[in-house]
Amino acid sequence: MANRNDLKKRTIAVLMGGLSAERNISFKTGRAVLKSLLESGYDAVAVDVGHDLPRQLLAAETELAFICLHGRYGEDGTVQGLLEMMKIPYSGSGVMSSSMAMDKVITKQILLYHEISTPGFVVYRAGDDWAAVLERCRHFPLVVKPAREGSTIGVSIVHDIIALEAGLTEALRHDDLILIEDFIQGAEVTVSVLNGEPLPIIEIVPKSGFYDYESKYTPGQTEYLLPAPLDAVIYNRLQEVSVAACRALSCRGAARVDFMVREREFFCLEVNTIPGMTETSLLPKAAAEAGVCFNELVIQILEDAGLNK
Repeated sequence: MANRNDLKKRTIAVLMGGLSAERNISFKTGRAVLKSLLESGYDAVAVDVGHDLPRQLLAAETELAFICLHGRYGEDGTVQGLLEMMKIPYSGSGVMSSSMAMDKVITKQILLYHEISTPGFVVYRAGDDWAAVLERCRHFPLVVKPAREGSTIGVSIVHDIIALEAGLTEALRHDDLILIEDFIQGAEVTVSVLNGEPLPIIEIVPKSGFYDYESKYTPGQTEYLLPAPLDAVIYNRLQEVSVAACRALSCRGAARVDFMVREREFFCLEVNTIPGMTETSLLPKAAAEAGVCFNELVIQILEDAGLNK
């Protein structure tokens, strides 16, 4: 870990906003991190990421970047690659790790290679034979989602062919690569991993029954059970598998691994390399349960960035 006093001598650019559909959520994460860094005595400035990002970074005399971008052009390795070209250390996972984890299809293939259970799936790419894909998807319910979006954007739970077609059409508005996944009836849980160590598990119980965009970002719309009321063996195994999934994808800093739990089996859905840091976000909740306050959480992520890449 980098020395905290040394980090206070550096100019830290907090990258937020960005060009993805998750721009507004990124601002919430970025502003919370910026406020935290300033409160802790760090020299931090806000950068609204756009096409002129290199100019902004140079103008700010940036020595270290804290990435608070969600979705494309931020969580997918593109900004990480730019920062590496500019020789600016940054928080979180590297280029390859970010790009792999952002693609839910690639993530699932890697999970399967490492014998980590994940729901069965079919992949649809824009231009594929529509009828052939529909023929393969005769078992319901299914979850249809863009393969490279987050925050449940463009996601549908479908119960018949007509709904499946509508779900594919909606998902194609957001991406040309679509994941059609078996729906797992059970408890939705998430395991945050901080610098290689698992944090307490959270069970997510949305009032609507579906953890969609509104449930995620509207206070009071979701109940969070922390620590999750799971069998001790399952609980420990979920933490172990979360660390293994992050290791398989070469994640660094903070990450969050999402699962569905059905009785005594569980299925990994995805790995998030830049978890949200808003007032309703899961990583800060899990860290607080482990005795790590928000400001300390931010600093620990920053310390890893000081030595990263």
